[in-house]
Amino acid sequence: MSALAETGALSFSPQKAAWQKLASFFTAFGVFLSGFVISEPAPYELMMVALIAVFFLCGLKISRTVAILLAALLIFNVGGLMSLTQMKDLTDGPIYMAVSIFLALTSVFYAAVIEDRHQRLEIMFTGWVIAALGTATLGILGYFHAFPGAEQFTLYDRAKGAFQDPNVFGPFLVSPALYLIYGLLNGRPSMIPLRAAALLVIALGIFLSFSRAAWILFLFCAVMLVFIMLMKQRSTAFRLKIMTLALLAAMLMAGGLAVALQFKQVSELFSNRTKLVQDYDGGHLGRFERHRIGFRLSLEHPLGIGPLVFGKTLGEDEHNIWLKTLTSYGWLGFATFVTTVLASLLMGFRLLLRERPWQPFLMIAWTVVLGHVIIGNVIDIDHWRHFYLLLGIIWGSIALENRWQRQRRGLSARTDLIPSFSAGR
Repeated sequence: MSALAETGALSFSPQKAAWQKLASFFTAFGVFLSGFVISEPAPYELMMVALIAVFFLCGLKISRTVAILLAALLIFNVGGLMSLTQMKDLTDGPIYMAVSIFLALTSVFYAAVIEDRHQRLEIMFTGWVIAALGTATLGILGYFHAFPGAEQFTLYDRAKGAFQDPNVFGPFLVSPALYLIYGLLNGRPSMIPLRAAALLVIALGIFLSFSRAAWILFLFCAVMLVFIMLMKQRSTAFRLKIMTLALLAAMLMAGGLAVALQFKQVSELFSNRTKLVQDYDGGHLGRFERHRIGFRLSLEHPLGIGPLVFGKTLGEDEHNIWLKTLTSYGWLGFATFVTTVLASLLMGFRLLLRERPWQPFLMIAWTVVLGHVIIGNVIDIDHWRHFYLLLGIIWGSIALENRWQRQRRGLSARTDLIPSFSAGR
């Protein structure tokens, strides 16, 4: 029990309990602000800079497990700093790398606060759901021009909510959508109507983003989450419940999609966006040709060519995270990023089915990170705030498991020192 108290998992004084509640609230508020990034620097950046400073000044510790994530992300950004030496014009490069370093620190911060107190995960996801509902509602209202000036929440007739880009807005909504799906399948029946209504709003926001990456991400992650839950639960009755509710949820969302497609504006854009290859994908200097040029260019420049240089040279950004890490972070950054992502997925996978208080949140984060690896082939994710949050959740869960195992071994060792007495003595 004393070991738990030292790590902050338990609080015995009223003052410490009050601090823990306040700290958890501000952490969740930071997650909430990540859903509103219309301009930069956004309130999220200002909030997180202050929050990181205050937490660490007040004694938040970085364990050896979280230190691995810190070292990996710092090496990744060292590669980016080295790529700056290859740039002739440093106008935007240093700012880009400053954002990269900041996002890396947020990931480490989230991992550390989760390890400090795993109960924060629930309030963090609650903040994420509220943010998703807010920004999705803005995107929906903007798409249908529900009030004067609503078009500021759209871009190219696509919902973007309180984001700058529909392609970031859509994927941001996927994790809270999965959290609601998990609650529908595994939560209290009395909460089903509320969760279902919230899920419909968020799912409609994802759909109206008209981001093919977001559509694929949501579909893949929802199926993966249900599959993992079926693997985890041994009870036939529970598996039947999950399959029934999952089928009902799919039918409900299909019905919502059918209603949305009755609007001509929606159906026309949907028909256009469902084409597998767009003109900007396969045309001259399209996405795929730029990928080929970029990978060949990376062989000639092991230190990279510098952040944003690729887009200025070829007219469009890389739209491929692997190419992006090669051009903007060099071979060092590429190798570190790939290693970090693979380590996160492999280590997280080992813990997926273990009964722990933080297991549902790890399950969601792991599934969505895996989905991001897939969509990363057609989009850049190195500056997505929620991606670093997801990495922090995975590594925070890994750190919690490592601490739990150490405490278990310590308890077993202490138990072995206690002499046993037979009933007859």
